[in-house]
Amino acid sequence: MLPMQFKFFCPKWGLENLSFEEAAKKVKAVDYDGMEIAAAPAQSAEAIKVMRDHGLETILMAFGGGNKFPEHKTQFKKDLETIAAAKPLFINSHTGRDYFSHEQNAELIEVAMGVEKASGVKILHETHRGRFTYSAPATQHYFVTFPNLRLTADFSHWVNVSESLLDDQSENMERAIRHSDHIHCRVGHPEGPQVNDPRAPEWKYCLDAHLAWWDKIVALHQQQGKQTVTITAEFGPAPGYLPTLPYTNLPVASQWDVNVFMKDLLKTRYAKK
Repeated sequence: MLPMQFKFFCPKWGLENLSFEEAAKKVKAVDYDGMEIAAAPAQSAEAIKVMRDHGLETILMAFGGGNKFPEHKTQFKKDLETIAAAKPLFINSHTGRDYFSHEQNAELIEVAMGVEKASGVKILHETHRGRFTYSAPATQHYFVTFPNLRLTADFSHWVNVSESLLDDQSENMERAIRHSDHIHCRVGHPEGPQVNDPRAPEWKYCLDAHLAWWDKIVALHQQQGKQTVTITAEFGPAPGYLPTLPYTNLPVASQWDVNVFMKDLLKTRYAKK
């Protein structure tokens, strides 16, 4: 069996002040393999060209738009078609809404499957608060409806939603792991989707829980003979995801440094796989 290849991606999230060109040079300098980019659909082709010119691969993100279902569905299909036409490595989709019905979210999944079939570009659905995948138990129903549903595993959201490290939902997690094709290696905690600094010893128990899930995804891919695992180091920026000090609004850690740490941690961890 050939050794597995691991490809690490840096989010454009947090680098909004940089052009695609500047961002590409920055991530290339610290040995990322590519970027995961939430570009406007009309900028998809430009983003991919710039990344390719710097020897980087590109994951593009899709969101859809509008709070009313009919408008949302129309925009979602249009955005997916535009993004897929740019031929990213794959699309990471923030699909649906937690307040849409199961049937409505199922329609959006079917839209994504249609675009995937027509374009040949794989579309994954991120486990994320506010989407159809907002919690571990809620997502299980979609595995029944869509046995071939594939996920971007960002389990930090489920940790936050459940206010736990999901140790009482082992069957739900095992099922989700079997459906996971891409990893977002952000570490959540029971009261938030992102610890302030995963290097801090007080968060080791949360880091260890997430590492165990990621290890299982990697092991499963290896058992299935897959040659590549993709991982995005996706700790978010301040203000918002990264906590800040009151009054000064200064971030308590560096988003860039934390994401480089996570990339290097997993690169070392999986070096011999």
